[in-house]
Amino acid sequence: MSNLEELVQEINRFEAIISEWDESQRCVAVGLKRAIEALHKAALTSLIKSLKQESMSALRHAVTDEVVYAVLLYHELVKPPKPPLTQRIQTALEEVRPDLKSHNGDIELVAIKPPDTVEVRLIGTCSSCPASNLTLSQGVEQAIKTHCPEITKVVAVNNNSTVNAASSSLISPFPPKLSSSWIKVATIEQVPELGVLAVEFAGSSLILYRQGITFRCYHNACAHLGNPIDEGKIENGIITCPFHGFEYNLETGECLTAPNISLQSYPVKIKDNKVFVKLQK
Repeated sequence: MSNLEELVQEINRFEAIISEWDESQRCVAVGLKRAIEALHKAALTSLIKSLKQESMSALRHAVTDEVVYAVLLYHELVKPPKPPLTQRIQTALEEVRPDLKSHNGDIELVAIKPPDTVEVRLIGTCSSCPASNLTLSQGVEQAIKTHCPEITKVVAVNNNSTVNAASSSLISPFPPKLSSSWIKVATIEQVPELGVLAVEFAGSSLILYRQGITFRCYHNACAHLGNPIDEGKIENGIITCPFHGFEYNLETGECLTAPNISLQSYPVKIKDNKVFVKLQK
């Protein structure tokens, strides 16, 4: 081991010397280093192929040597060891944590259940938000599966929120990346002035609002609990949810009752007397 330490120290010493050279001199040294490394990698690749043909056990035994493994790893001839499963899961949770905290929520690992299941707990607003199913599937589950391909099931435990079909209208911290296209949903005459028209397309309910030549389109769902709002009272450009009284500005989609939420909006364009809305496929 002392010889190995001496070699490492010598390499470090030469690298320190080379770092003081001018650029042209360093380029020569770096070029020589790369050429030697390429030669060594080619030789090691041939050696590994021969050992595989002769004796896989001998190759596995050789790789157990720290120095051999380090050199092969340096030349990218072996894969680095995977961190423990728990560490990889925690890495995945750290990736999604900033998005969850932006919604005043958080997440913690509850249990790992071999061979393929992880249990997590959503904390804060995420634990009771009707969009928690979206949060789990669109963000947490994807992150864990990316870092841990062996995990196929991610389960949220101790989540007492009630999630209904309409809750998919709520905004998750992890909006899906989907392609979009312009869809004709109505004609100009069908949309009442200063009123709303409810339309259905591909299972989605939308409302169109018209003020002169300006059109707006929103998902027909209150951002509170996802109830439809098209039957709500409209006064001075404000629509009131008929279920729990949440008020929305139809010009902007902003919720006047709870300013931190808003109606989900869609781009609108007018062409040849027809109203087109840009929808996700």
